[in-house]
Amino acid sequence: MSSSVDRFREILRIPTVSHADEGQTDWAPFALFMTTIERLYPATHETLEREVIDSHSLLYRWRGKEKAGATVLMAHIDVVDVVPGEWEHPPFEAHVLGEGVDATIHARGAIDDKGSLVAILEAVEELAARGFVPARDVYLAFGHNEEVAGSGARRIVDALRERGIRPDLVLDEGGAVVDGVVPGVTVPTAMVGVAERGVMTLLLTARENGGHASTPPAMPATARLARAIDRLRRRPFPTRMVAPVRAMLTTLAPHTPQPLRTLFGSLALTGPLVAAVFSRMGPEMNAIVRTTAVATELQGAPGENVLATTARASVNIRLLTGDTVRSATQRVRRVIADPLVEVEVRHASDPSAVSPWRGAQWRRIAQAVTSTLGEDVVTTPYLQLGASDSRWFTAISAHVYRFTPFHLTRAERDALHSHNERIRVDVWLRGITFYRALIEKS
Repeated sequence: MSSSVDRFREILRIPTVSHADEGQTDWAPFALFMTTIERLYPATHETLEREVIDSHSLLYRWRGKEKAGATVLMAHIDVVDVVPGEWEHPPFEAHVLGEGVDATIHARGAIDDKGSLVAILEAVEELAARGFVPARDVYLAFGHNEEVAGSGARRIVDALRERGIRPDLVLDEGGAVVDGVVPGVTVPTAMVGVAERGVMTLLLTARENGGHASTPPAMPATARLARAIDRLRRRPFPTRMVAPVRAMLTTLAPHTPQPLRTLFGSLALTGPLVAAVFSRMGPEMNAIVRTTAVATELQGAPGENVLATTARASVNIRLLTGDTVRSATQRVRRVIADPLVEVEVRHASDPSAVSPWRGAQWRRIAQAVTSTLGEDVVTTPYLQLGASDSRWFTAISAHVYRFTPFHLTRAERDALHSHNERIRVDVWLRGITFYRALIEKS
């Protein structure tokens, strides 16, 4: 096994698990992470300037021949928690199973997001060790609490803004190289997010006087809340074909058979039909054509024989480009149609700005994909479904993209935030070459 893989496995063994309540976070692994990468990547730490932001996030500056037109490569240090009993192999031991092209590293963070973080460090270390100087400044931005929508990346953006830095290109985690995600597409596709959906949580609350469960009222708080949740389920947000999705389908149309080629190539006419069909093709396809809302956390009475004086539900909403926190909240109130159910915005952010899928920055990503990940791979814009730290960078850059340079199977993607997260060794090693090519064209 290569020394690169050995370093990757050592970093994967550090359980940098973040929690929404930071009082529950064990900061010792984060401190160990910092000292470990300093030891494993000496040329990087001799060449680049390192700064600790918000106590646990890292910002590196690699001075180039020019300061203007900087590139920012992003990843996050933290990982989501695990349920050890669900894993076939210990999540923080980074076992390698299989041989040759089948060799696979099993570990929490293998893809999300230490896969990218360590691949970036490997590329930087190699270039720095041979004395490479980028044409323009390169920054590495590693947030420490992305998984809990935390403060690390925002503080990094604040620091760059105060210094007058407006990056020419920002690249964070996002879409991967995939097969068969879009119906009928016959080539592997590099899904580069040019925007991401907004994310918000609404708190629904129904109240009553309470009492003993043996004498319930006609409409207890729990039933009122359940009715509100069911109304949201039965009246989903309308389907729409937004610009990033149109661009994706237009790009991929030549690589599909008829009649899909005509449908995808004529979206000015067929867009509403395609959106309606996509909404019935499973959760992923539905999520690219409508704002989604789902009840998650539920809270009722403290005991099984007690009427709930307060029944609450958290509703997680992911906003399609063009929708806003305000418009979504208003629609939820209309759909619920019950003044006795309170609707409160717990936390929210609107959809990100849309970055262009033409121009020098886009070509730079596409050329790095073709030269390192395969000449047959088609680079296409797409709408990222989940939230990432990159959304904060849209305040200081017009060219913010979301792409993870790994060719992933559906099973590998499904393991993100779940058990048995893993990445094939050869796939990860090719990701290093992508970052190296991108830096060399800085």
